[in-house]
Amino acid sequence: MDIHKEIDTRGLNCPLPILKAKKALTDMFSGQLLKVVATDPGSLRDFQAFAKQTGNELVDQQTVGTDFIHVLRRR
Repeated sequence: MDIHKEIDTRGLNCPLPILKAKKALTDMFSGQLLKVVATDPGSLRDFQAFAKQTGNELVDQQTVGTDFIHVLRRR
């Protein structure tokens, strides 16, 4: 995967990971990928809902240790 931008939201709770992702996506071009690393377990469902509401594609979600990794494609 060709990640264009990565943000680290470890230690932040809802809604901060989503807000930081939303801000990062505004600086990106259509089709580019954003990787978000979070530690909030609620971020799994939050990013699924965010993708549906905004039209950005949730390409991948993974759990690696205590990190939750989300990859979004800018609409």
